[in-house]
Amino acid sequence: MAILSSTPSSRTSRRIAIPPLENGDHLSASEFLHRYESMPEVKKAELIQGIVYMASPVRSEEHGKPDSILNTWLGVFAARTPGLEHRINTTLQLGPDDTPQPDGLLFREGGSCRIDASGYLSGPPELVIEIAASSVSRDSREKLVTYRRARIPEYLLWRVEDEVIDWFVLEQDEYRPIPIGDSGIIESRAFPGLRLDLPAALRLDAAAVLAGL
Repeated sequence: MAILSSTPSSRTSRRIAIPPLENGDHLSASEFLHRYESMPEVKKAELIQGIVYMASPVRSEEHGKPDSILNTWLGVFAARTPGLEHRINTTLQLGPDDTPQPDGLLFREGGSCRIDASGYLSGPPELVIEIAASSVSRDSREKLVTYRRARIPEYLLWRVEDEVIDWFVLEQDEYRPIPIGDSGIIESRAFPGLRLDLPAALRLDAAAVLAGL
């Protein structure tokens, strides 16, 4: 005689574990987000050209302070400019192989960058910024290619250890440096009035950077 049991069978009770994200994984954007969402303890991970990159520890002066200065600068500009949105450290869906998480970005309401049904940003914003210390190689090569392919109009890269800020504008499918004006002032092409005092930024003078606006 068969014995009936109230215990669910192993087949129906078994749950398939979601594999964790690992540095160097080769994934699609959808699988990357599926795994990322299952790991709330991970604060930053990116998919660049189909490869997963996990964030390294962030130092105060090499990353934290430059990040704070530039994002305060962008935030103040956005607050003063109707129809402009600023985001910090936000996942950005750019295609089937690219889901970066730039340190900061600006986008126009009604433009190519929108909030999708899942709450993520999708499509190219007008400007992305990266603070590069330990990640300088990736930010100046793989990420630059990713942002160029997505046709993001401008890319600002602060190479902290080199004491250099590069501000690129997309021209004829290539990123070219925006010329530096008198007294080290550089101005956005996408957002007239968004001016950065390079000497002030490089000496970490936040007040002077904001005065440049």
